[in-house]
Amino acid sequence: MDPPLPWLSPGDPFPPPDAAWNENSEAPGLLAAGGSLDVETLRRAYTQGTFPWFSKGQPILWWAPDPRMVLRVGQFKLHPSFIKTLKKFRASPVCTVTVDKAFAQVIRACATHRRNGQSGTWIVPAMVTAYEALHAQGLAHSVETWIDGELVGGLYCVALGHAVFGESMFARVTDASKIALAGLVCITREHGVPWIDCQQNTRHLASLGAREMPRDLFIAGVQSLAEAPSLRWDFKSVYWSQLLPN
Repeated sequence: MDPPLPWLSPGDPFPPPDAAWNENSEAPGLLAAGGSLDVETLRRAYTQGTFPWFSKGQPILWWAPDPRMVLRVGQFKLHPSFIKTLKKFRASPVCTVTVDKAFAQVIRACATHRRNGQSGTWIVPAMVTAYEALHAQGLAHSVETWIDGELVGGLYCVALGHAVFGESMFARVTDASKIALAGLVCITREHGVPWIDCQQNTRHLASLGAREMPRDLFIAGVQSLAEAPSLRWDFKSVYWSQLLPN
């Protein structure tokens, strides 16, 4: 039987991550419920390796899974077909990658994007509001993929210092979200960020090179990385050299 789930009031401290339900429970990694989604609470949560994830009609649910899925940016897999796609994209005058140009559009597109095996979204209106507040404070960012002035894909993430936490992606044309991820990998490589948090294991993430990491090592790394100076969030064409030869 799972232990009682702590219920948080706004401002309450989070339980330690190792108090999360274990792999034998019906919800592995579930840590607590309740609390609030204000900027300071989210900052505290991410710093200790915890994130919110809940659906419409549920209370705020906080998670700290073990192990944690991370993409070490030096191990990002470029399959031959995707290398061709990236080279074609980089060479086209009507194809661009930007940063923080359309955060509101990106998070809303992620919220409405239909995914196989999912009947709804965890990016409920309260989450959209919360992450827009993080963005206004410089703690959440978007990477956008454009073709001929049209937003065709993108992602958003949380960043505390050099700790980067991927949240969600969307694509309206093939590989548009993967191109945005490649752009994020270029940015993180440019600034010496070792990994991007991917939260939980999926086959798609594994195909891109993501691997699991023990929770205690992940949290220790996050706490160290979060103390580093904030990244310079931009994208320059020269950054493609982090993945592709000139």
